[in-house]
Amino acid sequence: MSLARLGKVVPKSSILFLCDMQEKFRPNISYFPQIVSVAARMLKVAKVLEICTVVTEQYPKGLGPTVPELGAEDLPKYSKTCFSMLIPEVEKEMASVPNLKSVLLCGIEAQACIMSTALDVMERGLDVHIVMDACSSRSQVDRIVALSRLRQSGAFLTTSEGLILQLVRDAAHPRFREIQKLIMDPAPDSGLLPLIKEPNPLFS
Repeated sequence: MSLARLGKVVPKSSILFLCDMQEKFRPNISYFPQIVSVAARMLKVAKVLEICTVVTEQYPKGLGPTVPELGAEDLPKYSKTCFSMLIPEVEKEMASVPNLKSVLLCGIEAQACIMSTALDVMERGLDVHIVMDACSSRSQVDRIVALSRLRQSGAFLTTSEGLILQLVRDAAHPRFREIQKLIMDPAPDSGLLPLIKEPNPLFS
């Protein structure tokens, strides 16, 4: 495997995408409170490590605003109707990150906006890290098949804690104690274990 495909992440060359975690999705998305909680933790880490963060909303007139528990009140929300997050405003945010290499992706739905966003990002030659415990769908079947499809296409599947520790990299990091407090409690169960339990041909 080439060094370019190891999937290493560095804060200064990464951007966090928070996709469409809105009010109208709340009753229909599997494990919605849990995935929002994990995404909120990713956002807190991004603020500590000074990682640029982008928040989108899918047709907010009909689907409502971003849920408050995400903790993104101070960030602009980019409205869209297409499934991919790569609208002009988001492209501009990406261009503001020098030597951008990695997109860290959280949100909903896995088979729709997460899939379209990830494929568009990878088409631009960037790594995509799918935070599995911060992504979901209405259907668990759609969720697991989408994750498998993304893996086949070259996205890196990870957990929030695994990704956070890769971003920090060293217990001697000057902000490590702040990060450690954020991951002290395990991420809430979002129903992934039954989906990836061996043997599972989707992840073999």
